[in-house]
Amino acid sequence: MIVRIMGEGQLTLADSHLTELNVLDDELLAEMESGDGAGFRATLHALLNKVRELGSPLPDDSLEPSELILPSTEATLEEVRAMLGDDGLIPG
Repeated sequence: MIVRIMGEGQLTLADSHLTELNVLDDELLAEMESGDGAGFRATLHALLNKVRELGSPLPDDSLEPSELILPSTEATLEEVRAMLGDDGLIPG
């Protein structure tokens, strides 16, 4: 799957990693619902770092359709809330 981190670029990520990423996504959703700003920030960074760790960057001149779009590390709680789908940021 192709994943875009806003403001950074795209990475290819194996579908097999979605289960691992969903654990962080669920934690992020719980922190957003409880209004835990510090926890939200830490978990967002952990989620994006895990995507960077598990994914392989696409060349900067490559423009592939992204199957998943994630917020930047600087996104606010409100910005991330606007991006949420029924399953959080990551489907599944």
